[in-house]
Amino acid sequence: MTSPHKTGLVLLNMGGPDSLEAVEPFLYNLFSDRELIQLPAGALLQKPFAKLISHFRAKKVRWNYQAIGGKSPLLEWTTRQAVGTAELLGEDWKPYVVMRYWQPRAAEVLRQMVADGVEEAVVVSMYPHYTGATTGSSVNDFRAAARRIHPQLNFSVIEEWHDWPAYLDALAEQIRLGLEQFHELRRDEVPILFSAHALPQKFIDRGDPYLEHVLATARGTMDRVGGHPWHIGFQSRSGPVKWMEPGTLDVIDRLAAEGHKALLIVPISFVSDHIETLQEIDMEFVEHAYKAGIVQLKRAPSLNATPVFLNAMATLVQHHLGLR
Repeated sequence: MTSPHKTGLVLLNMGGPDSLEAVEPFLYNLFSDRELIQLPAGALLQKPFAKLISHFRAKKVRWNYQAIGGKSPLLEWTTRQAVGTAELLGEDWKPYVVMRYWQPRAAEVLRQMVADGVEEAVVVSMYPHYTGATTGSSVNDFRAAARRIHPQLNFSVIEEWHDWPAYLDALAEQIRLGLEQFHELRRDEVPILFSAHALPQKFIDRGDPYLEHVLATARGTMDRVGGHPWHIGFQSRSGPVKWMEPGTLDVIDRLAAEGHKALLIVPISFVSDHIETLQEIDMEFVEHAYKAGIVQLKRAPSLNATPVFLNAMATLVQHHLGLR
């Protein structure tokens, strides 16, 4: 039996389908969350609308997941991040992963924490840049489940870490690795395009600091890399709402029109590979860039479970607890 003195390390993430059959119910869970997507006609009709939309979108999304192996790798990577970070923190730590829209959900994990005798925890949002649509929703969901299932759990939450120096160091290291994919005679001229997940503009207008967090991360990272022109775009925009601008594809088109033949994309709001990196960037964006005239579009490798990123997460937790 786990020692009652263990401290839980709980990583919160979005989650993704673990099979092609799970795509539609995953989409339903996602579209049902009014903190993320407020469908028309109010809360009472949110779930019926979610059922309808997830059904019609599932076919295309299944094709996208089939193209990357039939499932999301997000749980695997987040688990490796949790385990690796806990190992760096020491033997008194026990790792857990909570997914917002697919298994393992908060209730299941909290029941396991009860069974393990864990009564202290640090909860970390794996979204570095704060918005109520992602971090806010995941934290609220965890808090509500904890009140029901594990009310004696004493936990604190790390909700944002966009400017954590060790995180910026890790991101800069991935950019350097990405630049090594270009010929050394061309490397210094390659522009860098940070691509963040888009939000509806209304989230920014209401005061969410997501945009300023993304900009701060990009500036802090480029202070470490230096020497390259850089840009920011926002990807995964869909649906009839006003989205953050510019779109990543629009920036690609502009750079191509300016005569650039090579480009490095850096997925800035994602800390591990998933559908937006493996399919949207690596397949859709590469094809789009080639048609626009960019002959060499490369992506900086994701942070995943690299030692430099695990160290960044461990030191973040220690700093949060006042240990360094």
